[in-house]
Amino acid sequence: MGFFDTIRAVLGTSAETDASRDADPEDLFGMSTAYLTMEADLGYDNAGEAALCFSGVDSTAFEDAVGEVEAILEAGEIETGTGFHRYTDDHGYEWFVLEDDDPEDLVTSIHFAADEFIEQGFGSRLLAAVFGFRKGDTRAYWIYSFRRGSYYPFVPDGGHERDQRTEFKLQSVLDGELAVESDESYWYPLWPDTPGGHPWD
Repeated sequence: MGFFDTIRAVLGTSAETDASRDADPEDLFGMSTAYLTMEADLGYDNAGEAALCFSGVDSTAFEDAVGEVEAILEAGEIETGTGFHRYTDDHGYEWFVLEDDDPEDLVTSIHFAADEFIEQGFGSRLLAAVFGFRKGDTRAYWIYSFRRGSYYPFVPDGGHERDQRTEFKLQSVLDGELAVESDESYWYPLWPDTPGGHPWD
């Protein structure tokens, strides 16, 4: 995926150095009302998927922490039917991808997973939470940067083009409801491998 070439600078070490505020997993619950606003005011439906991106570390303690996160997600799958899978991409970054038609379940599961990483002492490994939306053939995303403690919109348009007009519209409607990143240089695109795919595909 193209965005991994510079993710260390954008969502990683540089963003940590330039952090405007501390990341707070409670910020993720803002997406619960944002889903409603996206649908009612902008015509975007829940895409039925969301994802948590993190960087791994070669240690038994980290793998134990990931195991705890998986146990939490497995319990959620039994309770709410929120499916999930984990994979490591070609660049070494890891994802938990969640599937559920109920956006509340997606938000809750992403929050529990992120909070467990933090409780286990690995909050610094968290990079981004990504929430997907769709309107017809258009896909839109709200991305939460853990290193910046803020959200930003991403709307891919065709290949490696982005619909900035729509991104700014999403910002104008959701700013205040979400902690939107004010520095647009941190609105980094998470390009999918194929047009029309999700960033985590």
